[in-house]
Amino acid sequence: MTSLQVSFIDAYLLRSGASGLEVLVLRRAPGGRSPGSWETVHGHIEPGETPVQAALRELREETGLEPARLYNVSRVEAFYRHQTNEIVLIPVFAGVVDPRAAVRHSAEHDRAEWLEAREAAARFSWPRERRALDDVLSILGSGGAGLLEDVLRVC
Repeated sequence: MTSLQVSFIDAYLLRSGASGLEVLVLRRAPGGRSPGSWETVHGHIEPGETPVQAALRELREETGLEPARLYNVSRVEAFYRHQTNEIVLIPVFAGVVDPRAAVRHSAEHDRAEWLEAREAAARFSWPRERRALDDVLSILGSGGAGLLEDVLRVC
C-alpha cells in the first residue's frame, strides 16, 4: 500500500533589492543529488521536528541565514517517491532577510544567487518551485503578508 508522508520542507528566501523583491536560488553541487540543478532551500524534517523547526534549521544549514520573518505560505506541494512507494507532502515557507545579509551556502550547493522573481522562477529546475513561488509572491510581494500577517507569520 502507498503511504503518505510529511518528510520535507521547501523554504524560499526573499530580500529587498534595487528593483523590488529578490529570491535566493541555490545550485546543487557535483557529487550529490541532481548536480547543477537550481532550487530553493529544501530539506528533510528530522525525527521530533515540526515543519517550522525544520524550515528554520534548513535555512541556517543551507544558507547561514536567519530570517527576520518567516511565513507559512499556506501551500503544500507533493511528489511520488517511486523508490519507497510514498506520496510525500512538502509544506512551503518563505523567509524575509535583511538585504545586506551574506549567504554562506552549504556543501550541498556550489553557488547562490539573488535574482529578480521572474529570473528565479526561470532558473528553478523543479516545476513545483515555480508554482509555489507564485503563491509566495502573491502573499509577500509587498514585503509583508498584509491582511494575512496575523495568520501566516510564524515568527
